[in-house]
Amino acid sequence: MAHAQYPPSLFSSLITCFIFTLALFSPSVDAEASSCNGQPVFCDRKYSSVTQLGAHDSPFVGPLPQQNQNLNVTEQLDLGIRYLQGQTHKVENDDAIRLCHTSCVLEDAGTLESFLITVKSWLDDHPDEVVTLLLTNGDNLPVSRFDETFAEADIKEYVFVPEPSSEVLSMDSWPTFGQLISKGTRLVVFLDYGADVSKVPYILDEFAYYFETPFDVTDRSFSNCSVDRPPGAKPDGRMYIVNHFLDVDILGVLIPDRIRAPKTNAVSGEGSIGAQADLCQSEHSRLPNVVLLDFVDQGKVMEAQDKLNGL
Repeated sequence: MAHAQYPPSLFSSLITCFIFTLALFSPSVDAEASSCNGQPVFCDRKYSSVTQLGAHDSPFVGPLPQQNQNLNVTEQLDLGIRYLQGQTHKVENDDAIRLCHTSCVLEDAGTLESFLITVKSWLDDHPDEVVTLLLTNGDNLPVSRFDETFAEADIKEYVFVPEPSSEVLSMDSWPTFGQLISKGTRLVVFLDYGADVSKVPYILDEFAYYFETPFDVTDRSFSNCSVDRPPGAKPDGRMYIVNHFLDVDILGVLIPDRIRAPKTNAVSGEGSIGAQADLCQSEHSRLPNVVLLDFVDQGKVMEAQDKLNGL
């Protein structure tokens, strides 16, 4: 049976149409996202101009007193959380950096590498999302060890590096969420102590960029928005983190207040996310950049985030 013969001009047109269709539907990191972190308006907002609600001690999941979350990390991200905080520690006779609550005897949530692999898998599946990690360095490990772990998790392809990397970005110099997404630099990383951008340029010094309000709060009204860390720092020129997670004192031991979490994580009312954000705004003349929470599945966390961002 003879094959159909197309005129050269028609064949050329078909090829052109095919190539155009491929280009239209093929993913590209240079394409502008139509929605960023779930909101079209975030695409044009600077990273430093959005309030993000974050999971405090995000790896420590379960019903025990030392555990701070009910949802695992993937479920936290699926809920809408894009800011994950976690504690790291080192144990003897183990080269791995581990995610441990105060000590690895009390609570060991596994290796940092495993955590990063989970985050990378989620980023792979969600190309229009920017995730931030805030890690603590409780055992003062060299930043090169963190870099090695990020490399082992194969997640460095996503990391954001400021330009120039040797300087601290001013608040108005941060890229927009749309720019972070279009460049494929969708993982922002902070370390509380031990960062050195001359050695590892993508692991940023938390306290060069942020100040924090007091933590381990037992005051249900959250009536304090003062600068707690870094000690003696002025708030001007820094983003800031509100530690809005409530502890309860049991015989001198502070544990997360799971029972009051729905009220602590409410949109409004005494001791709510909204109430403390309003207090901090009145004190610092701007809304917080991050509000860290325990039990992010309790209360109305994403509704509170929308309200703080004027949505």
